[in-house]
Amino acid sequence: MDRLDRHHQRGQRLVAVLPPSLRVWLGPIAALAALVVVVLGVLYADDGEPGTVDTWFVDPTADSVQPPWRRVALAVDFLGEPAGAAALVVATVTGCLLLRRPRTAVLAVVGTGATVGTATLLKHLAGRTIHGDGNLSYPSGHTAFATALALVVALLATGRLGLGRTAGTSLVLAAALVAGAAMGWAQVALGAHYPTDVLGGWCTALAVVPATAWLVDRTADRLVGRMADAGRRERS
Repeated sequence: MDRLDRHHQRGQRLVAVLPPSLRVWLGPIAALAALVVVVLGVLYADDGEPGTVDTWFVDPTADSVQPPWRRVALAVDFLGEPAGAAALVVATVTGCLLLRRPRTAVLAVVGTGATVGTATLLKHLAGRTIHGDGNLSYPSGHTAFATALALVVALLATGRLGLGRTAGTSLVLAAALVAGAAMGWAQVALGAHYPTDVLGGWCTALAVVPATAWLVDRTADRLVGRMADAGRRERS
């Protein structure tokens, strides 16, 4: 057996970023999340005031926390800023490579990038603002990023631990909920976003990351297959 055949078989044995068992539940969840993003975007399009749902939680137009919790909120917020986000992504990619999960390393970059890019595009499409016309707010990019990265890490853990459908899906959703809630709290507490912006950011990540993970797996499988086909053609 030559090197390309061995590489092909090894590639087929790689753990998928999005295992088939998780697709059964994460697929519909992603579709539902996308629907929520669209509905909220339509409801609050070109709006500059908190909605009824927003005021149930807090007045989002003023800082609602004081020290020491304000410092905690600022620290969490920094993790969604370019410098903090880049450090988290680099750390995640490094961990994935050390654990020999190259597909997940790709997802850490592509998945978070696609999520933030989608959130940015949606901001301009929705046109919702906070604290003035220049501050686009829907959906929350910080919350989208934090949730997306948590999803990547949870998918990595699911693959490493060999979790089944129920346990794996529960872990993925729990990680997304914790990360999204933490970053969302910071954004609302600092007056940077409305609560519904946070929900939109959370759902954006839930919609984009599973779809991106599926694409990463599909692309990787095709590349491995093409390499094996090229090796067979060379021998023939």
